[in-house]
Amino acid sequence: MTVDPRPQLIEAARLFYQRGWMVGTAGNISAKANDDSFWITASGKSKGKLQSTDFVRLNLQGALIESPIAQNRPSAEVSIHQTIYTLFPQIKACFHGHSVEANLVSRWAIADRLSLPALEMIKGLGIWDENPDFFISVFKNHPQVPLIAQEIRDRFSQTPPAIPALLIADHGVTVWAESIDQATNYLEVAEYLFRYRIEAHKAGL
Repeated sequence: MTVDPRPQLIEAARLFYQRGWMVGTAGNISAKANDDSFWITASGKSKGKLQSTDFVRLNLQGALIESPIAQNRPSAEVSIHQTIYTLFPQIKACFHGHSVEANLVSRWAIADRLSLPALEMIKGLGIWDENPDFFISVFKNHPQVPLIAQEIRDRFSQTPPAIPALLIADHGVTVWAESIDQATNYLEVAEYLFRYRIEAHKAGL
């Protein structure tokens, strides 16, 4: 029996909308069903008002399997979700937010990397080092999203990321995880780290 992840996705999207990470129709979220197809938000849908009909289901090759409303089209970032699910088969959920903080910190990247603060909070991304020294990969925001997806595929195929997250410059953060709940936690932790960097910068730290 295929489990429908849409109710959980709707709940997560409303939380992100309320926190200002997916305002208006910005952002997109997806989750895999048991058969490796995945549900993703349809383009142009408010993340604070999602219903089960506001999604489409695709296979990993991007072919449409199911659309509750004929006019629904997959989110523009669908190729990024496909890439993450293909690179990391164990992954079950992928979230992409558009927060102000994520966009600001992406401008501080050096050589396509943004250093993360050495805080205990980073444990929430699966890092348990005593003195963590990690970075998040930053990718150029091409107008053609498949170009972004290809660069993600190329870089991560050669050097798998140490943390389950990436930034697209001036565009937002993407996280992925083995469950919807875990992906929600990852997005919360990533946004906390971005906010900390901004506040530390303001304080001259």
